Amino acid sequence: MMAHATRLDAPPFRTGFYFGWIQVVVAALAMVATFPGRTQGLGLVTEPLLADLHLDAVTYASIHLWATLVGALFAPAAGLALDRFGSRSVLTFLSLSLGAVVAAMSAARSVPVLAVLVLLTRGLGQSALSAASITLVGQWFRRRLPSAMAAYSLLLSIGFMAAFPAVEFLVRRDGWRPAWFAVGVGVALLAPVAFALVRRSADSVGLDEGGAPEPADNRDDLTLRQALGTPAFWIVGIASSLYLLVASGIGLFNERILAELGFGREVFVQCLILSAMTGLAGNFLGGWLAGRCPARHLLAGSMALLAAGLAALPHLHSRPAVYAQAVVMGVAGGLLTVVFFAFWGREYGRLHLGRIQGAAQAMTVVGSALGPLALAQCHAMLGSHAPLFRLLAFVVAVVAVFAWRMPPVRGTPFASTSSSACP
Repeated sequence: MMAHATRLDAPPFRTGFYFGWIQVVVAALAMVATFPGRTQGLGLVTEPLLADLHLDAVTYASIHLWATLVGALFAPAAGLALDRFGSRSVLTFLSLSLGAVVAAMSAARSVPVLAVLVLLTRGLGQSALSAASITLVGQWFRRRLPSAMAAYSLLLSIGFMAAFPAVEFLVRRDGWRPAWFAVGVGVALLAPVAFALVRRSADSVGLDEGGAPEPADNRDDLTLRQALGTPAFWIVGIASSLYLLVASGIGLFNERILAELGFGREVFVQCLILSAMTGLAGNFLGGWLAGRCPARHLLAGSMALLAAGLAALPHLHSRPAVYAQAVVMGVAGGLLTVVFFAFWGREYGRLHLGRIQGAAQAMTVVGSALGPLALAQCHAMLGSHAPLFRLLAFVVAVVAVFAWRMPPVRGTPFASTSSSACP
């Protein structure tokens, strides 16, 4: 039985090329497949969906809130399943399930049905499949995890950058329902890819990152309870949750936010693409700095940029200013993405990575849930989004200070401690 299990987990071929890099590609595809379960993806069909079902923004934001909060519970469950059943089974199941739900959502005709399907897209996509995607890379890399996560971030940024205009084109040409059905079919196609190529981890096939046999040594890996006892877990988790709160709120209602400032849908779509492109630059920068700076410095820098972007948002009165703000937000997100993806596996180890990553993902999903409703309520009560942006800018700046002073989890902090490239 043991020999049979080993053969099932073995790579389909052996070359000098490390098989973990193929896992990085599949993991990036899996993260791009979460597109319909993410606020930015839903944001592309928000306005036609609201018009089709005669919904107001506050009601839809409330649906989004509860769907995301309940959907956050899918992340810890996915983490437990990853540790128990392995990445191949979980990724295959989640891809098929999410694809079916998204296709079904394209046929929703009532608000209750829509609410259930939005819940499932958030739970299966933003929560569960995201956690599975990130965990897969962490299971295959240890020494070169920052580099692997930088490559992963680069690939998924390219994927999202292609997904935005493609879905926008389909929505404009065919309407939101046919476009959303096509997205569901595309997500489901990930399932055979995952089943064919994904393997549990490098340890499961007896390989290290150079392709040579190496027994696993997980004696120093932390459990979920131990991870929760470290300040770094909460600082990184809260910082990432704040970013997702901002990104989800702006992502879902960005067309309305820009309309309030006097700009049309064309600027909205251009900002989406520009943010994705500059997020890619942030991934490059984060991947390069990850081997030279402590994670706390990268995290603090991304939070400082985010605070600056939020503070500037209510004062945008020209297209160049709008595009510059989108660049700042994109770079901030790109930097934070590298830190968030690489941090957990590098600091806490692989043995309980699924559970730890699931808990961290659940925190970010809660942040994502609060953003759209906070923006909708702020606008409904005060007639403007600007007061909330100013408040969030202050809170994010405070978190940047805490991130700068974040203590290491144990011994040497992730990446580097005293490189001359970073203070």
